[in-house]
Amino acid sequence: MDPLKPAFDPVTWAIPIFVVTILLEIGLRRLGRAKAAYEARDTATSLGMGLGSTIAGGLTAGVVFAASVWVYEHRLFDIPMTAWWAWLALFLLEDLTYYWFHRLSHERRFWWASHVNHHSSQHYNLSTALRQTWTGGVAGTWLLWLPLSFIGFPPAMVAIQKGISLVYQYWIHTEAIRKMPRWFEAVFNTPSHHRVHHARNPRYLDANYAGILIIWDRMFGTFIPEDEAEAPRYGLVHNLGDFNILRVAFHEWLAIGKDLLTARSPREVIGYLFGPPGWSPDGSRDTSAVLKAKWKAREAAEAEKVAAE
Repeated sequence: MDPLKPAFDPVTWAIPIFVVTILLEIGLRRLGRAKAAYEARDTATSLGMGLGSTIAGGLTAGVVFAASVWVYEHRLFDIPMTAWWAWLALFLLEDLTYYWFHRLSHERRFWWASHVNHHSSQHYNLSTALRQTWTGGVAGTWLLWLPLSFIGFPPAMVAIQKGISLVYQYWIHTEAIRKMPRWFEAVFNTPSHHRVHHARNPRYLDANYAGILIIWDRMFGTFIPEDEAEAPRYGLVHNLGDFNILRVAFHEWLAIGKDLLTARSPREVIGYLFGPPGWSPDGSRDTSAVLKAKWKAREAAEAEKVAAE
């Protein structure tokens, strides 16, 4: 097995499954057998973003591959691809890497700009999983996986495991599955956990960053369970309002550029680039932390009102 080039790409192999299951979900919805909200223009946008992401990924694949090989040539250890323990260790470390990549992509605006398109749909169905970034390679998020090759995991192993993670995350983009068994919900990322992640309700903002294992969110304090009393509302805090695929792909980058033109100091430049989404010098815009604080204040006030009656 070549340690540099993967023998197969899990995502490519899964494409027929993606197509069949999307059609199946649509069919079950029309028969009244499953909850699934589809809108033709929204679905077309998601599919177009998926296709564009594949093309964009191909344009930066050479740079990513070259960097991975260079780092691997300076590795600390020789980790065999044939050892079961190596795959188990990689599974855990790659999934932890994904957690921090995903969290960074929500908490810092520069990387949010390349991830926001995935959250731009106001519907939540299997096609939403395919609404992927066109600019992730340019944003450099792939750099976070290089330490795995520096430790000694062959680039081919890392690529395969990343593909397995992406394929796993496909099926959790659905409302057709309410809850998995309790033990599964405790350990793994599920549709219920990921619906929370895609919700724009203040209660649910910036939570459940997991790839495959939800244990990382539980460990690092970012886990929020789905509340049956409050259904998730999907999309962005400020939704785009149209299905222009170029706007979906690049709107936040353009907004960053516009803000940078108004910056009056290095502090403001850094804030607009690497502050949390919604950051502004005068605090006139709401970040997720501010929205959650306002929601908690309203909840507390409502509780006091009820208690007083």
